Amino acid sequence: MRLNEKIKWRFCQLLKFHFPFLWSKHLYKTTLGKVTNFRNPKDLNEKIQWLMFFTDTSRWTSLADKYAVRQYVKDKVGEKYLIPLLGKWDCADDIDFESLPTKFVIKPNNGSYDTVICSDKNDIDLEKVRERMSYSLANKFGYENAEPHYLNIKPCIIAEELLETDDAGGLIDYKIWCFNGIPHSLFVCVNRDKNTHHADFLVYDLNWTKRPEILTPKFRNSNECPKPNNLDEMLIVASKLSDGFPQVRVDLYNIQGKIYFGEMTFSSNFGMMPYYTNEALLDMGRHIRMPQRSAKEKITTFAKRWFPYV
Repeated sequence: MRLNEKIKWRFCQLLKFHFPFLWSKHLYKTTLGKVTNFRNPKDLNEKIQWLMFFTDTSRWTSLADKYAVRQYVKDKVGEKYLIPLLGKWDCADDIDFESLPTKFVIKPNNGSYDTVICSDKNDIDLEKVRERMSYSLANKFGYENAEPHYLNIKPCIIAEELLETDDAGGLIDYKIWCFNGIPHSLFVCVNRDKNTHHADFLVYDLNWTKRPEILTPKFRNSNECPKPNNLDEMLIVASKLSDGFPQVRVDLYNIQGKIYFGEMTFSSNFGMMPYYTNEALLDMGRHIRMPQRSAKEKITTFAKRWFPYV
């Protein structure tokens, strides 16, 4: 590695692990090719960035926690929407694989990419799963993509029942965008790869009209997804869970008419989504009512932007 490359790499590491606000600016420029508009945020990406660094995100932390959010869901919409919990451990060495059924899903509560889907634990290297979970606990999610609210989650490991479907495209993710508690549209993921987590994207409005023009040409495709019979119930669930937040994406599953809660995402694609068109991002941004901040919040968020770990 050349000297200038080493210096650049060291500088990026400094920003990534010590100055998430500056790291986010760098990522925004390299990912989307433009400077983040913090002075007058307009589109969805800009407003996510502004909310992440200029407002109190302590509730984001508690609800992005895949274990802690279960209590919130239970209180707001009922336990029936939760995927059954099979176990919870604070240390990878404590995982009791013998107590788990043949099929299960295991994941850290504070990440997005380390989920392990086990279709048959007799055909999987359980020690490698343990190592992967151990790595997840030791390497906090949030540094890489400048999402500091994840860093405050107390990490643990959870196992849940494996959701199975007979649908040809596999399990479908219904990601419902909500602004100030009002559902706006559905970002639907089909044909998801179990290993890479890559999927085909579709966008539907609340009447289940496909809106391919909302996606950039690179992400458009000819796939279709049938309208869930209980779409109205899904929208009610999303509305109740998102109430009180300027923006949040509520992710749900729907298997043979039974709705399951997936997660709440406050910084979708770390607030740098390349798959929506500029027009769509601006339209979605216009639906967000930005909060009025108190003097205390302005001071505390200013301090956290520039001295996050003091």
